[in-house]
Amino acid sequence: MFDSLSDKLQRVFKNLRGEGKLSAENMEAALKEIRVALLEADVHFKVVKAFIDAVRVKALGAEVMDSFSPAQQVIKIVKDELVAVLGTHASRLRTANQPPTVVMIVGLQGSGKTTSTAKLARYLSKNGHRPMMVSVDVYRPAARQQLAVLAKDLSLPVYEGLPEETKPLQLARSARREAENNGRDIVLVDTAGRLHIDADLMTELSELKENLNPTEILFVADAMTGQDAVKSADEFHKQLGITGVILTKMDGDARGGAALSIRHITGQPLKFVGTGEKSDALEAFHPDRAASRILGMGDVLSFIEKVEQAVDSKQAETMQRKLLEDDFTLEDFKEQLKQLRKLGPLEGLLGMMPQIGPMKGLKDMKVDEKEITRVVAIIDSMTYKERANHMLINGTRRRRIAKGSGTSVNDVNNLLKQYGQARKMMKSMSGGLLGKKMGKFKLPFANPFG
Repeated sequence: MFDSLSDKLQRVFKNLRGEGKLSAENMEAALKEIRVALLEADVHFKVVKAFIDAVRVKALGAEVMDSFSPAQQVIKIVKDELVAVLGTHASRLRTANQPPTVVMIVGLQGSGKTTSTAKLARYLSKNGHRPMMVSVDVYRPAARQQLAVLAKDLSLPVYEGLPEETKPLQLARSARREAENNGRDIVLVDTAGRLHIDADLMTELSELKENLNPTEILFVADAMTGQDAVKSADEFHKQLGITGVILTKMDGDARGGAALSIRHITGQPLKFVGTGEKSDALEAFHPDRAASRILGMGDVLSFIEKVEQAVDSKQAETMQRKLLEDDFTLEDFKEQLKQLRKLGPLEGLLGMMPQIGPMKGLKDMKVDEKEITRVVAIIDSMTYKERANHMLINGTRRRRIAKGSGTSVNDVNNLLKQYGQARKMMKSMSGGLLGKKMGKFKLPFANPFG
């Protein structure tokens, strides 16, 4: 996400750094390039104007122009203004004083409401809540069936309704009562959508709002539709009073215009972003982290959170001890790969790394996910003793392992080389400068690709 805008802004800052001294003229030239970059990223023109005006006032101040590093000062100003546009701070989901909390999920047909409802339920269940879902789309039976299937896959409850419950309000009320009786603290109401905003849709949603008194009304917008998503969010807010936005398909939107526009145009926060098709591909939106990614500074905090959620802390501690005692075996290497798979697509993780110095260009690296499967197959073809002591693996054993795993001897040789590099790297990361900087947090995996 934001790749196109990020690349263009980094070029602007590179040019600024090349200037011996910052002047009003070259600052205006930079602002013009930033304006064009934002407009090409499909950011709303009102947002672009307000953003450029705010940066100009601060960047042309005497304390910036006369500083020792004016370019760095300008970058900081741009980042601060990006954070302000995106919402200043992360907006948490509010809960009712008396459970269950009711959250209405609204939006146009095809925006991803049903999938987002299931993803949000999973997110909440992983963060200490006991959610229940209900679809009140009585016009499209497939929508209710889809939510039931998703709920079953996640092992989370969904209220499917009785045959006589044919009205949206009937279904929602029964679901809330069911949640009360079963100790569920949040009810997610997946509402009906239309291809466009019409009076019937708004009347139905307003009736649900009036009778359910929801704590949150979350509008689901498709990031790929750009300013159409912003316009729809604004219309829903004017007629219904939304409290936040879930922006889907952010992984497929290289521009990011919708994300940068919604907060300013609607006045309501972007609360969650969908970053993929899997059930765990929903993240709380952090304006400061998004601004850092736009400016090529990475999002290490989100990376760390992903690892902490996916990795068993006891396993990480055991791995840490093994590394320090030089007892990191091929079996341990295989376990690391399994942990790595839990974190989601590797290319998404690489995109969280700062795009500077030796890490520049990581976000563009194409990773063959099948490589992990190949490595695991090779290790599984080894005997227990070979996994425990790689020094036993001579030429004859390598040929046997290659044949057993359906790979080549060269593949086995490459794996052993990567394993050796991983041992060295992980030991240095655990005990060296990086380990000290990251405190108690220890990376539980190595790079399987050398």
